Amino acid sequence: MIEKQNKLIVYQVLPRLFGNNNNYCVNNGSLETNGCGKFNDFTPKALGEIKKLGVTHIWYTGIIEHATQTDYSAYGIQRDHPAVVKGKAGSPYAIKDYYDVDPDLATHVEKRMHEFEELVKRTHKEGLKVIIDFVPNHVARQYHSDVQPADIAELGADDNQTLSFSPYNNYYYIPQTEFKGQFDLKAGGDTPYKEYPAKATGNNRFDASPNINDWYETVKLNYGVDYPNGGTRCFSPTPDTWTKMRHILLFWAAKGVDGFRCDMAEMVPVEFWEWVVPQVKKDYPDLLFIAEVYNPYEYKNYLQKGKFDYLYDKVGLYDTLRNITCGYESANAITRCWQSLGGLEKQMLNFLENHDEQRIASDFFARDPRKAIPALVVSSCMNTNPFMIYSGQELGEKGMDTEGFSGRDGRTSIFDYWSMDSIRKWRNGGKFDGKKITPEQQHLLDFYRLLLTLSTHEKAISCGQFFDLMYANQNGWKFNEHKQYTFLRKYKNELLLIVVNFDCVAVEVAINLPSHAFDYLQMPQTEGYEATDLLTNKKEIISLLPYKATETSLAAHGAKILKIIF
Repeated sequence: MIEKQNKLIVYQVLPRLFGNNNNYCVNNGSLETNGCGKFNDFTPKALGEIKKLGVTHIWYTGIIEHATQTDYSAYGIQRDHPAVVKGKAGSPYAIKDYYDVDPDLATHVEKRMHEFEELVKRTHKEGLKVIIDFVPNHVARQYHSDVQPADIAELGADDNQTLSFSPYNNYYYIPQTEFKGQFDLKAGGDTPYKEYPAKATGNNRFDASPNINDWYETVKLNYGVDYPNGGTRCFSPTPDTWTKMRHILLFWAAKGVDGFRCDMAEMVPVEFWEWVVPQVKKDYPDLLFIAEVYNPYEYKNYLQKGKFDYLYDKVGLYDTLRNITCGYESANAITRCWQSLGGLEKQMLNFLENHDEQRIASDFFARDPRKAIPALVVSSCMNTNPFMIYSGQELGEKGMDTEGFSGRDGRTSIFDYWSMDSIRKWRNGGKFDGKKITPEQQHLLDFYRLLLTLSTHEKAISCGQFFDLMYANQNGWKFNEHKQYTFLRKYKNELLLIVVNFDCVAVEVAINLPSHAFDYLQMPQTEGYEATDLLTNKKEIISLLPYKATETSLAAHGAKILKIIF
């Protein structure tokens, strides 16, 4: 019997940024001034280079048409008022048309859906799978579909706008009240933005006056929960929004999409997911559903009742590893972190960067991407669950530009037309020959390629057993449990001893292997085993004994993956 290697490596990328070669972008620049990456920039060569990172899935972020300040009225797309669009390009999470793709990404706007379909085919041809966003909680304030099927009514078309809530409505309303907004309602437009009656705002703001810190550019969708009047749940008969969202999911699944990253899934009642996911999977059984959920008390609910395949591990492992990397927390916290999941750890999506979080190399995080190497090894190797990287992370992208709506905050803007220095130089006009990136960037890229490929190809990592060694290494004479973390992975006769050093100095460590580890993993006891460090291919002799510590050395911010074959 051959065990399934189920380790997923996800590469999140904004096409808008990836293919943009303009190195003279200006703050708050337009599409014409700053340029924009396209679907067609993901050539077979580009996809092949991404695959070399060990990637199995690409999450193309910002595919579905969203509100923008760019005028596409010549193509039959209604203009958005700039007062309710964040940035010149607009937020990928303010969906304008669930049945269309972002025209910014098309080389020929009138053929934009065809170009996306060709992108899906190219991606599959290179042996990679496609994930896109499904944004179920909210839409752009001026949502309007130009291309939805004729037999599907547009969102809100049949709403009773005199009611703040009705289970038959798609939106929530503030009846007989004009949208006010605590910001400039003219903001770049010829006339002020008008909305009557006002609709509730996406971040559960049920009044007509969202402020600049709210998701003011979005409107909350109604899944049958009466939030304005106490939260009564009205799910019978099936709310109209449910059936429309099911149709949208099936529409994109039919395009060949392999999975959905479901934005703010916990803001949508779990009963909807319980209803819709099995129906979609009936037709597309291999389709992945990944949920953005931040409340640990809801994890089991959304996994077991909501039927999700994986959840974000943001408030657990991400926050923990970030704090340890920055020196704010002990490495002991990693053990507490995975134990708190109560067996759900194999269904968590691990990451150190995504579009919401600050770049590792930014001034707001570690400044130096090499300082996160220990965290990277832990996050990608400690279990069989998926691991995700964000485009540019593998090159140490700093995210320290001042792009426009997105200020200098250590994040790469999702709101503005922009170009990433590291990705632009790596792409080098599509040659990917490494001539324009620095030696330091090349070294980091090589490390990511090696580590992530190991995590999918080494069966001890992709489908093996896990054993945390930290409980046996407290107050060690040559092991600092606050700065080092160590664990075992095993598959059949292959054992990996993985140890990382979060400290800024090189260390000699002595690791205790408890008797229980030998019993649990059925490990032989031997004085001198030849081990190969998979990160350097160097060999060393180590002992595997319950009464004698295993000694090795670690570089500053270093790691070892020592492989032993019995």
